Amino acid sequence: MYLLGYDIGSSSVKASLVRVDDGQCVASAFFPKSEAEIIAVRQGWAEQHPQAWWEHLKMATSAVMSQSGVEAADIKAIGISYQMHGLVCVDKQQRVLRPAIIWCDSRAVPYGAAAFESLGADRCLSCLLNSPGNFTASKLAWVKENEPEIFAQIDKIMLPGDYIAMRLSGEICTTVSGLSEGILWDFRRHQVADFLLEYYGFSPSLIPEVRPTFSEQGRVSAEAAAELGLKAGTPITYRAGDQPNNALSLNVFNPGEIASTAGTSGVVYGVNGTINYDPRSRVNTFAHVNHTAEQTRLGVLLCINGTGILNSWMKRNVAPEGIGYEEMNRIASEAPIGAEGVSILPFGNGAERMLENREVGCSIHGIHFNRHSKAHLLRAAQEGIVFSFAYGIEIMQQMGMEVTKIHAGRANMFLSPLFRDTLAGVTGATIELFDTDGSVGAAKGAGIGAGIYASPQEAFSTLRRLQVIEPNSSDVPAYRAAYERWKALVDDKQA
Repeated sequence: MYLLGYDIGSSSVKASLVRVDDGQCVASAFFPKSEAEIIAVRQGWAEQHPQAWWEHLKMATSAVMSQSGVEAADIKAIGISYQMHGLVCVDKQQRVLRPAIIWCDSRAVPYGAAAFESLGADRCLSCLLNSPGNFTASKLAWVKENEPEIFAQIDKIMLPGDYIAMRLSGEICTTVSGLSEGILWDFRRHQVADFLLEYYGFSPSLIPEVRPTFSEQGRVSAEAAAELGLKAGTPITYRAGDQPNNALSLNVFNPGEIASTAGTSGVVYGVNGTINYDPRSRVNTFAHVNHTAEQTRLGVLLCINGTGILNSWMKRNVAPEGIGYEEMNRIASEAPIGAEGVSILPFGNGAERMLENREVGCSIHGIHFNRHSKAHLLRAAQEGIVFSFAYGIEIMQQMGMEVTKIHAGRANMFLSPLFRDTLAGVTGATIELFDTDGSVGAAKGAGIGAGIYASPQEAFSTLRRLQVIEPNSSDVPAYRAAYERWKALVDDKQA
């Protein structure tokens, strides 16, 4: 018995086939092999053709079925993870009316800002938990004003994952988690945010039927089965945006738990058990995969632009030529905690939302030419990246979250012992590293939604934990002192 998971990214589409009994991934594949095209007709625009996602999904499905030799009838459920905040528009015949406006498209910023001002910060934050910002609802407002002939034909709007589910089943539906990431869900009234629809002039009929995240959301149609080599009638039982799904993949469901990634940019995604928001909008808050009206589970999302990109810059420009990251980490560890007074602010990759959209840049502080070396700079860079995570986690704590665990995949910056030890030391949290990815998580989510697993605990009982890092109490004062020095520099930059 197997589960099939899809991860619909903006770079590629990945499929994974997971065996139910032991939770092991028996086959995975992604397409295209080079990064998928993003259409940028104007500066700040970013679009993709939904049909391209489907073509890549077909190739990935064919590859995993061929690799595994699994019979289509043995796949008992399908789960979908997808790039968040996109907009797909279809007509009554389920035909796509225009390319999808994807997550990194910024054209809708003025529309969200105007809505925030007109509706009022108190109402938006207390009901939506966010500013309408540059999210799906505001993208639709752009279409309404700039492409009225297309807007007039729209029967339903969808997120990228909703579109893939529609192509698989012929049914159009969505989830509370999905609507919340589009800033279309009213958390106070537990319903679609009709006051925002009214403000933008959207008919409620544009919103698909809402179904639970873990539930049957359609079955593979005969047409899709023929295209994909799957069995008609296979249920689709889970879908979620990529960041909530990444948290699910890492077994993060409960208040106080955090899922983190640290690649070119960094993400801290924590679960809050109370309805709350940051009054300064430095983080975004969405419904987590297990949120219900009866059980509050909100995902607080912080994205930091300047993280691993600083470490890669240091490798190219500061580290001895020709060495790899492992050797660079070893050199960095030769300097003591706090890098003997050197602090680096890692914000050289654009404006940072957690700094209220200020662009403070990357800067190096405290260098003494007779005392400091490459090792000090390399350590201060990794510490600066960690401290930016800690700064964001403090915002989450101000929202009432008690941070006790940080779950991550053992990849990118989490491969560095210095990075891991510093994060544990400065936050006081236990760090657990796992072997998983988004498409595997989507497959297990499907198992929960289909009732194959009785609970998330059962679904993730086989999740392979690779390493646990506990804070070293004797080092905590040194980490905290270095962090406070770093934070004072950040605060000065914002003054």
